[in-house]
Amino acid sequence: MKYFSKIYIALVFLLLYIPILVLMLFSFNKTSNTGAFDGFSLYWYRELFRSPEAFNALKNTLILAVSTALISTVIGTVAAVGMVKMKSRVFRALLQSVTNIPMMNPEIVTGISMMLLFVAIGTFLGLADKLSFWTMLISHVTFCLPYVILSVLPRVRAMDKSIPEAAQDLGCTPVQSFFKVELPMIMPGIVSGMIMAFTLSLDDFVISYFTNGNDFQTLPLLIYSMTKKEVKPDIYALSTLMILAVTVLLILSNFSGSGDDIARRRHEKKLRRAEKAAKQTPANAGKH
Repeated sequence: MKYFSKIYIALVFLLLYIPILVLMLFSFNKTSNTGAFDGFSLYWYRELFRSPEAFNALKNTLILAVSTALISTVIGTVAAVGMVKMKSRVFRALLQSVTNIPMMNPEIVTGISMMLLFVAIGTFLGLADKLSFWTMLISHVTFCLPYVILSVLPRVRAMDKSIPEAAQDLGCTPVQSFFKVELPMIMPGIVSGMIMAFTLSLDDFVISYFTNGNDFQTLPLLIYSMTKKEVKPDIYALSTLMILAVTVLLILSNFSGSGDDIARRRHEKKLRRAEKAAKQTPANAGKH
């Protein structure tokens, strides 16, 4: 049984990563022939750096992905903390169910519904350009937000509730307690959610297709427009660079997550010691 499970896992990994490896291999091909590898060359990487259209699409994609990651991380973190601190279990469960709707919806349904909403609002306000960068940004934040909340929520639930209380006993205000104590403890979940939002926004096509304006084109939209004619290998080179960048980002995230966990445990121990020391002072002893 173990033998077959190993074969199954190997097949899954091959199906997942062989297409990526093939794309990376043909980004170094001498010619544009995708049927055979004619030799190693950096020609398409040089062509990539000479292509203003590809670089403009990459710039737009990065601006959109970074903006989406930052906005959805801030809103998602605040939402996760607020949901855990809600007293009504019914309202909390209802809010979590509503939050999960964008994840369960097919992307094409989300894209069409967002497009109809923006067109209706733009028509009501009399706007000439009803779809633009801002409509894409709102759409990306909408479907990335649940993933951030799901990443942060377990960290907030697992957090020792006595630690923020100890910080407030030692003189911190609730706001100071959140930024100095709670935020460092849930930081690994926040970083994971931000990276997930960044990667989801980076490669999204369906929602971007329905909500983009004429003056803002992302990399997936550019590649789709090329498929009507021909996808040049310089796009393979650009995709390879993006894959390598995301891989490095994930590795750094894993290392930072491990470091944050160690720092969080040390931070908790220091606060507990400080709380015990404060309780054992003569002033507190006289009160008891």
